[in-house]
Amino acid sequence: MLAPDQSSFHATKTIGMAKHSYRCKISSSLTDAILFVGGVMVALLLFCALWSSIMPVPNPTPTFSSAVTRPKPSVSEVFASDDCAQVVVSMRVNRSHDPSSPTFYDDPNLSYYVDKDKPIKNWDKKRREWLKHHPYFSPGIQERILLVSGSQPSPCQNPIGDHLLLRFFKNKVDYCRIHGYDIFYNNVLLHPEMKTFWAKIPVLRAAMIAHPEAEWIWWMDSDAAFTDMDFKLPLERYREHNMVVHGWEKLIYEKKSWVSLNAGVFLIRNCQWSMDFMDVWASMGPQTPDYDKWGKTQKSVLKDKVYAESDDQSGLVYLLLEQKEKWADKIYVESQYYFEGYWLEIVERLENISDRYVGIETSAGELRRRHAEKVNGYYAQLREPYLKEAGFGWGSWRRPFVTHFTGCQPFGFVHGDMLDSSSVSPLPFDYPSSA
Repeated sequence: MLAPDQSSFHATKTIGMAKHSYRCKISSSLTDAILFVGGVMVALLLFCALWSSIMPVPNPTPTFSSAVTRPKPSVSEVFASDDCAQVVVSMRVNRSHDPSSPTFYDDPNLSYYVDKDKPIKNWDKKRREWLKHHPYFSPGIQERILLVSGSQPSPCQNPIGDHLLLRFFKNKVDYCRIHGYDIFYNNVLLHPEMKTFWAKIPVLRAAMIAHPEAEWIWWMDSDAAFTDMDFKLPLERYREHNMVVHGWEKLIYEKKSWVSLNAGVFLIRNCQWSMDFMDVWASMGPQTPDYDKWGKTQKSVLKDKVYAESDDQSGLVYLLLEQKEKWADKIYVESQYYFEGYWLEIVERLENISDRYVGIETSAGELRRRHAEKVNGYYAQLREPYLKEAGFGWGSWRRPFVTHFTGCQPFGFVHGDMLDSSSVSPLPFDYPSSA
């Protein structure tokens, strides 16, 4: 039996231990709650990081004076928003896997061939269905571009011609590698009667069918070269359109000139509108019995056309004039920058343009920093404030985006002799510093 003072001490100790135990339970519960909330936040951060790793990071392009409007979503955008839950987020996804579910490729009547009796129908629906079976191609589809170019199957008559074609091709490959675009180079006739400038239409049609994952097909003639490797197409401004061509509306609709635009470089959306347009465009080609008649018709409408031969460029201008209500609203005539610049109006200014860029980099140390090719876009954006007064297009001292000409030089190295491009020397460290 305990003494009274001992009994009191024991009771007090028991109560104290109970309070201590109660406080420990509260503390433990709070710790568990904090750990749970922290775990949830970490999981959310990991999910966001993984999601951002598969989504494309916008590469800002120089701004232009025209405002950008937002139209109704395209077929691809509808798919991307409605079916995003199906997107495979695993970084180890096998993109070459083709599910067994039937697609338009399983249709025995599908033809890659340009044939007026076998037009492509319901292409938007067919493409949408294919994308649903291959959801890993959905992220970034609005900016996915396939660049297509080509040349004749036979060797050039000029001994140096094939070498120059190789140089032009390398230029395109370099640009596509920097910006993450796919490229296809064709050197066969996909239609035996559609030669020279008409050969591009069968290639474009086949490219659309073979690449339903691409939103845009970008045609570039073999003798066109990128002369600004940093510039990126302002695709946002073309959201309402299905074709982009370099030209001048005043020369098209007022002067009715066959050189009011250039059909050697253009963008065309991978959609049913484009399939229909190319069928109509191709109907003026040499594979049709009305080829000679179309040449005379084009010459009668386009007053400055010298020869009565139907060509693709005259045919495009003709359709804008004679079928304006049907096609013109979806064709963007780009004139605010050198989407395609004729070399005769550019080449004499290239040396002065290069000097201006060297001057910028001489005064701006941050632009002289060595860096990996993958982050080149960051330095292109750092340069933009220095180009604010350069302008775009005619009269600008900004590098022309694309130059359409008969010879080219590689870029990014210093040539000891500009007439001999077989050897190069590396750029000195901190080139071109003012020191």
